Amino acid sequence: MGFANRVSNSTISFGQVTPAVKWLLIVNVGLFIVHFFLARAGLAGLVAPFGLSPREVLTGFAFWQPVTYLFIHSATSFSHILFNMLALYMFGSPLEQTWGSNRFLRFYFASGIGAGIFVIVLNLLFGSIDTRTIGASGAVYGLLLAFGLMFPETTVLFAFIFPMKAKYFVAIIGAIVFLSSIGDTGSGVSHFAHLGGMVAGFLYMRTGMMYKRGPGLASSLEQVYKDWKLRRAKKRFQVYLKKKDPGRDRWTN
Repeated sequence: MGFANRVSNSTISFGQVTPAVKWLLIVNVGLFIVHFFLARAGLAGLVAPFGLSPREVLTGFAFWQPVTYLFIHSATSFSHILFNMLALYMFGSPLEQTWGSNRFLRFYFASGIGAGIFVIVLNLLFGSIDTRTIGASGAVYGLLLAFGLMFPETTVLFAFIFPMKAKYFVAIIGAIVFLSSIGDTGSGVSHFAHLGGMVAGFLYMRTGMMYKRGPGLASSLEQVYKDWKLRRAKKRFQVYLKKKDPGRDRWTN
């Protein structure tokens, strides 16, 4: 299916911080502050198990890392978290306004986790499985791609200087990321994650998975509880019938 619900720039409100984006900002910045002070105290090793290491995922079964690495940023570089959070605010808020919080969060984590899987696979094939990746860049690059697809005619500032339409901005960013990933040989920047975030975001939108409706967590838990109560009531009723009529065939429903 195509990319449904493309909108014009007249519907975008860049000044508003939407709910899911706000909480992602709070959590990321809060954890960065914790990481910063732990590093100053010589305790940065406490954070290391939450970064993404292909070796630890593949051999140590650290299956939480493709999620947790999204919330860990370098404690020695303010530019790392600054770029990610600024991009999350600028491109994430309009997308959340359009999709709603649930769809936005599903897309954000699909892009980020997909980027993590990309990092594992590509490092296994072409790089080093001992690399460690941290940061929300994979999810953020997914947002950049989605913004270009959803708001193609919107004018953005490339490098905060040159105005251009979002569709061209995303095309240039995609080309840079792809070419950079070919020569990704330990530059300190995970181009594999950037490329993976864009590919995962594209596939998630292209297949229409984000537009499929499903029950929320609260609804699912409520249904599980109702099913359990129904089974319990049915069992009690069967016990009551058996006591009332002991000669009743136990196989009869």
